[in-house]
Amino acid sequence: MRIQIINGPNINLLGKREPSVYGSVTFEDYLKELRKRYADVEIDYFQSNIEGEMIDCIQRVGFEADGIILNAGAYTHTSIALQDAIRAVTSPVIEVHISNVHNRESFRHMSMIACACKGVICGFGLDSYRLALEAFKG
Repeated sequence: MRIQIINGPNINLLGKREPSVYGSVTFEDYLKELRKRYADVEIDYFQSNIEGEMIDCIQRVGFEADGIILNAGAYTHTSIALQDAIRAVTSPVIEVHISNVHNRESFRHMSMIACACKGVICGFGLDSYRLALEAFKG
């Protein structure tokens, strides 16, 4: 099984950025643990602060990967282009968020990509990624 994780803007600052919201663990450290726990799954990782690069990654892997775990960050609430990219590929996508976006500012309550995704997981910290992986493993 091959799963692609795509993280959007500011996820590269995990461990430093608002630890009270996002925790104190870097994504790279979490990814090591995830890969160790799911040694039978090929987990590829991509992060960009640039919307177009995220779209390029979706298009590059979206016909071959068994699933895409996407944390689009703030682009979740604004990007029709990401929604179109998700709809254009055959790999299923699960939208994830570290924080519970529904407990935050009202503008975070609306996702422009959820309607194109297989499901949405939010509010479980970094464990949201593990839950998405479990959903793909079925």
